[in-house]
Amino acid sequence: MKKSAICIALAAVTLTGCSNDEKKAQARLDSARNMYERNELFAAKSEIDSIRILYPKEFKVIREGLTLMRQVEQKEAERNLAFCDSLIPIRQQELEGLKKGFNLEKDSAYNEIGNYVSKQQTIERNIQRCYIRSGVNEKGEMYLASVYFGANPLNHTGIKLSTKDGLFAETPAIPYDGGLNYRFKDLGNTTEVVTYQGEKCEDAVKFIFANQKERIKVEYTGGKPYVLYIADADKKAIASTYELATVLSDIEKLTKEKEKAIKKLAYLEKKLSGGE
Repeated sequence: MKKSAICIALAAVTLTGCSNDEKKAQARLDSARNMYERNELFAAKSEIDSIRILYPKEFKVIREGLTLMRQVEQKEAERNLAFCDSLIPIRQQELEGLKKGFNLEKDSAYNEIGNYVSKQQTIERNIQRCYIRSGVNEKGEMYLASVYFGANPLNHTGIKLSTKDGLFAETPAIPYDGGLNYRFKDLGNTTEVVTYQGEKCEDAVKFIFANQKERIKVEYTGGKPYVLYIADADKKAIASTYELATVLSDIEKLTKEKEKAIKKLAYLEKKLSGGE
Protein backbone atom coordinates (compact mmCIF):
# COMPACT_ATOMS: atom_id res chain seq x y z
CA MET A 1 0.00 0.00 0.00
CA LYS A 2 2.79 2.39 0.88
CA LYS A 3 4.55 1.78 -2.47
CA SER A 4 1.29 2.39 -4.35
CA ALA A 5 0.73 5.64 -2.49
CA ILE A 6 4.26 6.84 -3.31
CA CYS A 7 3.79 6.04 -7.02
CA ILE A 8 0.48 7.89 -7.11
CA ALA A 9 2.06 10.88 -5.38
CA LEU A 10 4.98 10.94 -7.85
CA ALA A 11 2.60 10.71 -10.79
CA ALA A 12 0.58 13.59 -9.40
CA VAL A 13 3.71 15.70 -9.02
CA THR A 14 4.78 14.84 -12.60
CA LEU A 15 1.37 15.76 -14.00
CA THR A 16 1.35 18.98 -12.00
CA GLY A 17 4.81 19.84 -13.37
CA CYS A 18 3.68 19.19 -16.93
CA SER A 19 0.57 21.26 -16.36
CA ASN A 20 2.64 24.14 -14.95
CA ASP A 21 5.02 24.02 -17.92
CA GLU A 22 2.10 24.10 -20.31
CA LYS A 23 0.61 27.10 -18.51
CA LYS A 24 3.92 28.93 -18.50
CA ALA A 25 4.50 28.20 -22.20
CA GLN A 26 0.96 29.33 -23.03
CA ALA A 27 1.47 32.52 -21.02
CA ARG A 28 4.57 33.32 -23.06
CA LEU A 29 2.68 32.63 -26.28
CA ASP A 30 -0.14 34.94 -25.17
CA SER A 31 2.44 37.58 -24.33
CA ALA A 32 3.98 37.17 -27.79
CA ARG A 33 0.54 37.60 -29.39
CA ASN A 34 0.04 40.85 -27.50
CA MET A 35 3.43 42.08 -28.65
CA TYR A 36 2.51 41.16 -32.22
CA GLU A 37 -0.71 43.17 -31.96
CA ARG A 38 1.27 46.15 -30.66
CA ASN A 39 3.76 45.79 -33.58
CA GLU A 40 6.58 44.96 -31.16
CA LEU A 41 7.83 42.41 -33.65
CA PHE A 42 11.39 41.88 -32.43
CA ALA A 43 10.17 41.31 -28.87
CA ALA A 44 7.47 38.93 -30.11
CA LYS A 45 10.04 36.83 -31.97
CA SER A 46 12.27 36.66 -28.88
CA GLU A 47 9.33 35.54 -26.75
CA ILE A 48 8.38 32.81 -29.24
CA ASP A 49 11.98 31.59 -29.37
CA SER A 50 12.07 31.37 -25.57
CA ILE A 51 9.17 28.86 -25.62
CA ARG A 52 11.19 26.37 -27.68
CA ILE A 53 14.19 26.79 -25.38
CA LEU A 54 12.43 26.70 -22.01
CA TYR A 55 9.62 24.25 -22.76
CA PRO A 56 10.87 21.89 -25.48
CA LYS A 57 8.23 19.24 -24.69
CA GLU A 58 5.22 21.55 -25.07
CA PHE A 59 4.71 20.59 -28.70
CA LYS A 60 1.20 22.01 -29.04
CA VAL A 61 2.25 25.46 -27.84
CA ILE A 62 5.43 25.30 -29.93
CA ARG A 63 3.38 24.57 -33.06
CA GLU A 64 1.10 27.51 -32.30
CA GLY A 65 4.23 29.58 -31.77
CA LEU A 66 5.52 28.59 -35.20
CA THR A 67 2.34 29.87 -36.81
CA LEU A 68 2.59 33.11 -34.85
CA MET A 69 6.26 33.45 -35.84
CA ARG A 70 5.26 33.27 -39.50
CA GLN A 71 2.60 35.92 -38.92
CA VAL A 72 5.22 38.13 -37.27
CA GLU A 73 7.61 37.63 -40.20
CA GLN A 74 4.74 38.35 -42.60
CA LYS A 75 4.09 41.67 -40.91
CA GLU A 76 7.84 42.46 -40.99
CA ALA A 77 8.00 41.72 -44.72
CA GLU A 78 4.91 43.85 -45.38
CA ARG A 79 6.48 46.71 -43.44
CA ASN A 80 9.78 46.38 -45.33
CA LEU A 81 7.96 46.30 -48.65
CA ALA A 82 5.98 49.44 -47.77
CA PHE A 83 9.20 51.20 -46.71
CA CYS A 84 10.95 50.33 -49.99
CA ASP A 85 7.93 51.34 -52.07
CA SER A 86 7.81 54.72 -50.35
CA LEU A 87 11.53 55.49 -50.59
CA ILE A 88 12.48 54.17 -54.05
CA PRO A 89 10.49 56.86 -55.97
CA ILE A 90 12.11 59.59 -53.85
CA ARG A 91 15.60 58.27 -54.58
CA GLN A 92 14.78 57.85 -58.27
CA GLN A 93 13.64 61.46 -58.45
CA GLU A 94 16.93 62.54 -56.86
CA LEU A 95 18.75 60.36 -59.39
CA GLU A 96 17.09 62.06 -62.35
CA GLY A 97 18.28 65.44 -61.11
CA LEU A 98 21.85 64.31 -60.45
CA LYS A 99 22.20 62.43 -63.76
CA LYS A 100 21.95 65.69 -65.72
CA GLY A 101 25.59 66.44 -65.01
CA PHE A 102 26.79 63.05 -66.26
CA ASN A 103 27.21 60.98 -69.40
CA LEU A 104 26.33 57.29 -69.30
CA GLU A 105 29.12 55.34 -70.96
CA LYS A 106 27.84 51.92 -71.98
CA ASP A 107 28.47 49.68 -74.94
CA SER A 108 25.53 47.27 -75.06
CA ALA A 109 27.64 44.77 -77.02
CA TYR A 110 30.24 44.47 -74.25
CA ASN A 111 28.85 46.00 -71.05
CA GLU A 112 25.93 44.81 -68.95
CA ILE A 113 26.49 47.68 -66.53
CA GLY A 114 27.34 51.20 -67.69
CA ASN A 115 29.35 53.93 -65.96
CA TYR A 116 28.29 57.49 -65.23
CA VAL A 117 31.10 59.98 -65.82
CA SER A 118 30.89 63.68 -65.03
CA LYS A 119 30.65 65.79 -68.17
CA GLN A 120 33.65 67.71 -66.80
CA GLN A 121 35.77 64.57 -66.70
CA THR A 122 35.06 62.75 -69.96
CA ILE A 123 38.24 61.44 -71.55
CA GLU A 124 37.76 63.53 -74.70
CA ARG A 125 37.87 66.75 -72.67
CA ASN A 126 40.95 65.74 -70.66
CA ILE A 127 43.47 64.41 -73.18
CA GLN A 128 47.17 64.90 -72.37
CA ARG A 129 46.52 65.96 -68.80
CA CYS A 130 47.51 64.75 -65.33
CA TYR A 131 44.47 64.60 -63.05
CA ILE A 132 42.29 62.50 -60.74
CA ARG A 133 39.09 61.37 -62.44
CA SER A 134 36.08 59.51 -61.13
CA GLY A 135 33.03 57.56 -62.19
CA VAL A 136 30.30 55.33 -60.83
CA ASN A 137 28.55 52.31 -62.31
CA GLU A 138 24.78 51.93 -62.49
CA LYS A 139 24.74 49.88 -59.28
CA GLY A 140 26.45 52.62 -57.28
CA GLU A 141 30.04 51.31 -57.14
CA MET A 142 32.41 54.24 -57.49
CA TYR A 143 35.97 54.40 -58.77
CA LEU A 144 38.84 56.87 -58.84
CA ALA A 145 41.62 56.88 -61.40
CA SER A 146 44.99 58.60 -61.20
CA VAL A 147 45.98 59.72 -64.70
CA TYR A 148 49.53 60.71 -65.59
CA PHE A 149 50.74 62.14 -68.89
CA GLY A 150 54.37 63.09 -69.44
CA ALA A 151 57.63 62.53 -71.24
CA ASN A 152 59.08 60.23 -68.59
CA PRO A 153 57.19 57.25 -67.09
CA LEU A 154 56.46 57.10 -63.36
CA ASN A 155 55.32 53.48 -63.08
CA HIS A 156 53.08 54.54 -60.17
CA THR A 157 50.73 52.16 -58.35
CA GLY A 158 48.78 54.38 -55.96
CA ILE A 159 48.11 57.87 -54.62
CA LYS A 160 48.27 59.69 -51.29
CA LEU A 161 46.08 62.74 -50.71
CA SER A 162 46.74 65.37 -48.04
CA THR A 163 45.84 68.87 -46.89
CA LYS A 164 48.10 71.49 -45.33
CA ASP A 165 46.79 70.72 -41.82
CA GLY A 166 48.25 67.20 -42.00
CA LEU A 167 45.11 65.22 -42.76
CA PHE A 168 45.59 62.52 -45.38
CA ALA A 169 44.14 59.46 -47.08
CA GLU A 170 45.66 56.97 -49.46
CA THR A 171 44.72 54.15 -51.77
CA PRO A 172 46.14 50.61 -51.68
CA ALA A 173 48.73 49.82 -54.32
CA ILE A 174 47.42 48.44 -57.61
CA PRO A 175 50.24 46.45 -59.26
CA TYR A 176 50.75 46.80 -63.01
CA ASP A 177 48.44 44.34 -64.77
CA GLY A 178 47.54 46.00 -68.04
CA GLY A 179 43.96 46.45 -66.79
CA LEU A 180 43.33 48.41 -63.61
CA ASN A 181 46.90 49.61 -63.94
CA TYR A 182 47.92 50.20 -67.53
CA ARG A 183 50.47 52.28 -69.44
CA PHE A 184 51.20 53.14 -73.04
CA LYS A 185 53.51 55.34 -75.07
CA ASP A 186 52.51 57.57 -77.94
CA LEU A 187 54.70 60.03 -79.85
CA GLY A 188 57.34 59.92 -77.14
CA ASN A 189 54.96 60.55 -74.24
CA THR A 190 53.76 58.12 -71.59
CA THR A 191 50.21 57.79 -70.30
CA GLU A 192 49.51 55.89 -67.08
CA VAL A 193 46.08 55.19 -65.62
CA VAL A 194 45.62 53.42 -62.29
CA THR A 195 42.02 52.69 -61.26
CA TYR A 196 40.86 52.17 -57.66
CA GLN A 197 37.43 50.55 -57.45
CA GLY A 198 34.88 50.20 -54.66
CA GLU A 199 36.46 49.86 -51.22
CA LYS A 200 39.90 50.64 -52.65
CA CYS A 201 38.87 54.21 -53.39
CA GLU A 202 36.43 54.74 -50.50
CA ASP A 203 38.80 56.54 -48.11
CA ALA A 204 40.19 58.79 -50.86
CA VAL A 205 36.74 59.71 -52.18
CA LYS A 206 35.39 60.57 -48.72
CA PHE A 207 38.53 62.61 -48.06
CA ILE A 208 38.01 64.68 -51.21
CA PHE A 209 34.29 65.08 -50.48
CA ALA A 210 34.99 66.30 -46.93
CA ASN A 211 37.77 68.68 -48.02
CA GLN A 212 36.33 70.21 -51.19
CA LYS A 213 37.19 73.75 -50.06
CA GLU A 214 40.78 72.83 -49.16
CA ARG A 215 43.81 72.61 -51.42
CA ILE A 216 44.35 68.87 -51.83
CA LYS A 217 47.80 67.60 -52.64
CA VAL A 218 48.14 64.30 -54.50
CA GLU A 219 51.37 62.30 -54.44
CA TYR A 220 51.68 59.50 -56.98
CA THR A 221 53.22 56.56 -55.12
CA GLY A 222 54.98 53.31 -55.94
CA GLY A 223 57.22 54.70 -58.67
CA LYS A 224 59.07 57.93 -59.40
CA PRO A 225 57.79 60.84 -57.27
CA TYR A 226 55.16 63.11 -58.77
CA VAL A 227 52.85 65.68 -57.19
CA LEU A 228 49.77 67.55 -58.35
CA TYR A 229 47.00 69.56 -56.70
CA ILE A 230 43.43 68.63 -57.56
CA ALA A 231 41.78 71.34 -59.64
CA ASP A 232 38.58 72.84 -58.23
CA ALA A 233 36.58 71.54 -61.20
CA ASP A 234 37.86 68.02 -60.55
CA LYS A 235 37.05 68.24 -56.83
CA LYS A 236 33.53 69.33 -57.73
CA ALA A 237 33.17 66.49 -60.25
CA ILE A 238 34.40 63.88 -57.75
CA ALA A 239 32.08 65.22 -55.04
CA SER A 240 29.06 65.14 -57.36
CA THR A 241 30.02 61.62 -58.43
CA TYR A 242 30.06 60.58 -54.77
CA GLU A 243 26.55 62.04 -54.31
CA LEU A 244 25.35 60.15 -57.39
CA ALA A 245 27.00 56.95 -56.14
CA THR A 246 25.20 57.26 -52.80
CA VAL A 247 21.79 57.55 -54.48
CA LEU A 248 22.49 54.72 -56.94
CA SER A 249 23.69 52.49 -54.11
CA ASP A 250 20.57 53.27 -52.07
CA ILE A 251 18.32 52.39 -55.01
CA GLU A 252 20.22 49.13 -55.55
CA LYS A 253 19.89 48.14 -51.88
CA LEU A 254 16.22 49.13 -51.69
CA THR A 255 15.42 47.20 -54.87
CA LYS A 256 17.08 44.06 -53.47
CA GLU A 257 15.24 44.48 -50.16
CA LYS A 258 11.96 44.83 -52.04
CA GLU A 259 12.61 41.65 -54.04
CA LYS A 260 13.52 39.82 -50.81
CA ALA A 261 10.32 41.02 -49.10
CA ILE A 262 8.15 39.92 -52.04
CA LYS A 263 9.71 36.43 -52.04
CA LYS A 264 9.36 36.19 -48.26
CA LEU A 265 5.68 37.13 -48.41
CA ALA A 266 4.97 34.54 -51.10
CA TYR A 267 6.68 31.85 -49.01
CA LEU A 268 4.88 32.82 -45.79
CA GLU A 269 1.48 33.07 -47.46
CA LYS A 270 1.94 29.53 -48.77
CA LYS A 271 2.90 28.23 -45.33
CA LEU A 272 0.11 30.03 -43.50
CA SER A 273 -2.48 28.81 -45.98
CA GLY A 274 -1.50 25.22 -45.21
CA GLY A 275 0.91 24.57 -48.07
CA GLU A 276 3.53 22.89 -45.90
